[in-house]
Amino acid sequence: MKVCARQFNLFLTLAVLAGFICGCSTESKEAKKEKKQTAALRVHIEVSRNDISSKQTVSVPRSDPVAVTIADDPVLTEANIITARIIDAPGGFAIEVQFDEIATSLLEHYSATNPGRHFVIFGQWGEKLANGRWLAAPLITHRIANGILAFTPDCSREEANQLVLGLNNLAAQMNQGFVK
Repeated sequence: MKVCARQFNLFLTLAVLAGFICGCSTESKEAKKEKKQTAALRVHIEVSRNDISSKQTVSVPRSDPVAVTIADDPVLTEANIITARIIDAPGGFAIEVQFDEIATSLLEHYSATNPGRHFVIFGQWGEKLANGRWLAAPLITHRIANGILAFTPDCSREEANQLVLGLNNLAAQMNQGFVK
């Protein structure tokens, strides 16, 4: 009987260890999946339709779209983001993006020299940047000197969460000095 009891305890111990290992690996897989989430954010500036430089016309938002002519090259990108977050706004939510010093001076320059025009924001999110579209076209009403750009995106809260998670993951990687 003593042998059977010891054998039973051994099996019980192995079963508990196997459950613990499987439980931990599932949790770490979810954490790894979240860390793999990435995102892109491109901020373009509205240009005159008569401008001779490279330009394109986009429609923002999806419902009741307005055509906006923008410069092909973005003025700000995800490479200069320090952090992003979702904030509560009247009637829903907004995304707030904090840029680094270089992008802060660019944001200040473009917002000061282009009042009455729009920043047009394109976002991509997901593990392989599978989802993406033109998210917003906030009107430039004043000089933005603090490096924070807030906008109400044309996306669901879940999509906004994925975008913000991906931007923060990318910012963390950039702060560590490498991008995988």
